[in-house]
Amino acid sequence: MNKRPQKGVEFEGTTVEDAISKALKELNATRDQVSIKIVCEEKKGLFGMEGAKPAKIKVSFKEDE
Repeated sequence: MNKRPQKGVEFEGTTVEDAISKALKELNATRDQVSIKIVCEEKKGLFGMEGAKPAKIKVSFKEDE
């Protein structure tokens, strides 16, 4: 049974890199196995504080060639 999502799955993180790390860990995949689309980058809060708006990405497995 193939557990790989055929359509993209969205992940959030404090930064784009954080969101990518979470996605790869949860999907048990490497960066070479997936396509990553940035939905929106994080927005800094007042005085540059993190977390005002999280980064959001969409991850899907690449087609087998």
